[in-house]
Amino acid sequence: MSPVPLNLARPANDARYLRRIFERRAAHFGDVAFLPREISQRMRERLEYIRLNPARVLDAGCGYGDDLPQLRERFPEALVYGADLSQAMLARARRQDAPEARWQKLLPGRLGDWLAARGPRLAQADFSALPFAAGAFDMIWSNLALQWHSRPDLIFPEWQRALKVNGLLMFSTFGPDTLKELRHVYAQIDTQRGNEMRAHVIDFVDMHDLGDMLVESGFEIPVMDQETLKITYQSPQSLLADVRRWGAYPAVREGAAGLGGRRLHEALLAGLEARRSADGSIALTFEVIYGHAWKAVPRTTPEGHGIVRLEEIGRRQLKNL
Repeated sequence: MSPVPLNLARPANDARYLRRIFERRAAHFGDVAFLPREISQRMRERLEYIRLNPARVLDAGCGYGDDLPQLRERFPEALVYGADLSQAMLARARRQDAPEARWQKLLPGRLGDWLAARGPRLAQADFSALPFAAGAFDMIWSNLALQWHSRPDLIFPEWQRALKVNGLLMFSTFGPDTLKELRHVYAQIDTQRGNEMRAHVIDFVDMHDLGDMLVESGFEIPVMDQETLKITYQSPQSLLADVRRWGAYPAVREGAAGLGGRRLHEALLAGLEARRSADGSIALTFEVIYGHAWKAVPRTTPEGHGIVRLEEIGRRQLKNL
């Protein structure tokens, strides 16, 4: 499937900024892909406890496509789709799937065609404005992608629209404690220089707020949990290099080295150097939030009329006996 054109419902400058970030960093994003891969494994462990047999699965924000083979393995009968804003990321995902496609050519005709038909379909799209019909998917999976959008309250309704009733949304994202060491050093620098306090890294959304957004967007039975991971570095330079590859700087700080100038960069290196622990390493925190929820049965028609289901009438009658 060839990529579909972007269909953006959000402000164009926000989507363009995100696309530009990941177009530039696609070549080196694999250097920090160890974290999404680890979180993907932990998501799959949670998925083992959920009974589901989807016909169509979407990986929203699929990036390099690392999760697509695992989703196909977990749901061998499903059609697996991937969507990402970055064309460069999708190009990597296609190349990654190419070796499997070559193996398919060695199989008997019908079997090879059957496997090829279940390969991932990739679309270039902002996943707050998906180019898919309402109710297209039985499951949406999103691994460490939600945090790059500043308005998750706009994304959840779109994901709800693309899911079938009783479809499953499963995602991971970063919470507010993520990069707290970097945020603390920046705050110290602004204070020392008498600067107005401002955001130097992305502000991540709290787990409880995400749960509320899910319910408000038409999901039910949300299950949320979080854990804190620490990644250690031997130098502040290597730490900052990884943060750049992750794309964790906000749009207002784009430019130069993404750090706001040479003097600020030097102060930042010194501040991180001062945070070395007894073993000589510099720690960076990641608060990882996991969530899953089901698309609720609608209570109203698109015209706003209330829906009363026969099974609910039966339950009410039994209660009145």
